[in-house]
Amino acid sequence: MARRCDICGKGTVAGQVVPRKGQAKKDGGVGQHIGVTKKREFRPNLVTIKTMINGTPKTIKVCTRCLRSGKFQKVV
Repeated sequence: MARRCDICGKGTVAGQVVPRKGQAKKDGGVGQHIGVTKKREFRPNLVTIKTMINGTPKTIKVCTRCLRSGKFQKVV
């Protein structure tokens, strides 16, 4: 099952977690020390809804930005 918006195509993005120790120099410390970075995944906020596509009701996954913008009609 793909984590992708059916309207705009927004999907998962790879990134990193960067742990930092110590107080920053601008706050009066000796500087921050960066630890070992770990991979992580940023996931889109998807909602499953029912909508009419070509006159037939279908269930699609939509990100909340597309849901707010009103790019389609929800079926109740």
